[in-house]
Amino acid sequence: MSSVHPQAGQRAAASALVDLPILISNYYSLRPDPSVSTHRVAFGTSGHRGVSNAHSFNEWHVHAITQAICDYRKEKSITGPLFLGIDTHALSEPAWHSALEVLAANDVVSMIAQGSPYVPTPALSHAILTHNRLHPEALADGVVVTPSHNPPDNGGFKYNTPNGGPADSDVTSWIEKRANAYLEKQLDGVRRIPFERALKAGTTRRYDYLDAYVSDLPNIIDLAAIRSAGVKIGVNPLGGAGVHYWGAIADRYKLNLEVVNTDVDATFRFVPQDWDGQIRMDPSSQYAMSELIALKDRFDVALACDTDHDRHGIIARSSGLMPSNHYLSTAIFYLFRHRPAWRADAAIGKTLVSSQMINRVATSLGRELKEMPVGFKWFVDGLFDGSLGFGGEESAGASFLRFDGKPWSTDKDGITAALLAAEMTARTGTDPGQIYKDLTLQLGEPLNGRIEAAATPEQKQRLSKLSPADVSSTELAGEKIREVMTTAPANGKAFGGLKIVSDNGWFAARPSGTENIYKIYAESFRDQQHLDKIFGEAQEIVTKALQS
Repeated sequence: MSSVHPQAGQRAAASALVDLPILISNYYSLRPDPSVSTHRVAFGTSGHRGVSNAHSFNEWHVHAITQAICDYRKEKSITGPLFLGIDTHALSEPAWHSALEVLAANDVVSMIAQGSPYVPTPALSHAILTHNRLHPEALADGVVVTPSHNPPDNGGFKYNTPNGGPADSDVTSWIEKRANAYLEKQLDGVRRIPFERALKAGTTRRYDYLDAYVSDLPNIIDLAAIRSAGVKIGVNPLGGAGVHYWGAIADRYKLNLEVVNTDVDATFRFVPQDWDGQIRMDPSSQYAMSELIALKDRFDVALACDTDHDRHGIIARSSGLMPSNHYLSTAIFYLFRHRPAWRADAAIGKTLVSSQMINRVATSLGRELKEMPVGFKWFVDGLFDGSLGFGGEESAGASFLRFDGKPWSTDKDGITAALLAAEMTARTGTDPGQIYKDLTLQLGEPLNGRIEAAATPEQKQRLSKLSPADVSSTELAGEKIREVMTTAPANGKAFGGLKIVSDNGWFAARPSGTENIYKIYAESFRDQQHLDKIFGEAQEIVTKALQS
């Protein structure tokens, strides 16, 4: 593991907080140079992200991307409204203004939030699906202005297609190419009108995201059971877009739920520093969650979400903060035993770098497991048609179906994933931490972790293009290698790395998209010594493969 910053888990000093006036001023004043690679539009696994101070998230980027989305809609005859939401990052509201200027100029009906502009990612996905069920002749899509859990100086822009989920690679490549062409032409061809006119335009309409989402919750979570059991719930929204949703949920369904922090502050001064000293609104981080962890004995379960509320963090009274893989395994085990109306053949979706504990849970349930490349977009089609009951990734993102087996959100939903922990506690009489512990007695207890190793850009490129034939090793930590993968079993798509599996352990290596390192994920179902050996041999295997 990387070394931990001495101030990790503590609030940052005022002098270390982001300078908001400079950040926002640079959003408007700095111009990207498309001849510089870091200034160009680049869609990763979850949209375009950047920092205004670094010329990577500025007004020009948002104007260019929004016009490209308008062009894409026209190309694909998407004629319904575009649902537009933002999170609480400092750059989100300026970017929302910029996007609306272009959408209105292109006569796109834009659904902005009634009241507070903040819209969690799952509420936007829910809105798209709801509209499209009622109006299949005029399909809607959406944009969430968010860099997810990234630090306060980041901005982000994500496009969701009419299936409600994050756009796949073909779509984002098209938008990225078109947006960069606009940058190269200094926005020639981009249509926009002043924000005041855009806000008053007939195409700009209000939508009550909060009411639509909260009203529908009984169709996916057993709120009556939570209420009748009196489950005591603590919630920290981490200053994110769902800050007003939790109180509404508690009031409407008479839950014993306390929101421990309702502050919204774009410096995020109230979020303790992460492992590297950065402020990062990551609900799966023991450091960012340290203040809520300290309150765990006041609640049966304590919950948190990241800034756009698509990730969850679960603190069980019995065990503390649950590692993401532990909670995913527990949620899957519970859901497939308590959702009888789901299709009998509904499968379980996971990413390749998620715990093999999920594989064992799937086998115990008699359910098909679909291992996908990294990125939630790979689960969207299955959630949309009900062939996947659950899709989850190791970074604390998950979504699952309604009680009737129909889609709820085809994007990650931190709110329902978190509320599920309270439902489990209510209906089983024990919290998710204890349920996971009981699972390990049946299926084995894995140890896992992640390390980083240096790699040149050339080595990173080779790693992303390895084939099983490049691996000559036959054993991993004393066990026979039974699988060498460079493509995902579920869809045959390359995942840009290497995964090797034995009976009681595995590792996966993938290059970083932003640093000259590669990441090794590993897991052992034996002991720490076995895990350490896997990590050691993994680096040797990768080094040899890169030299072959």
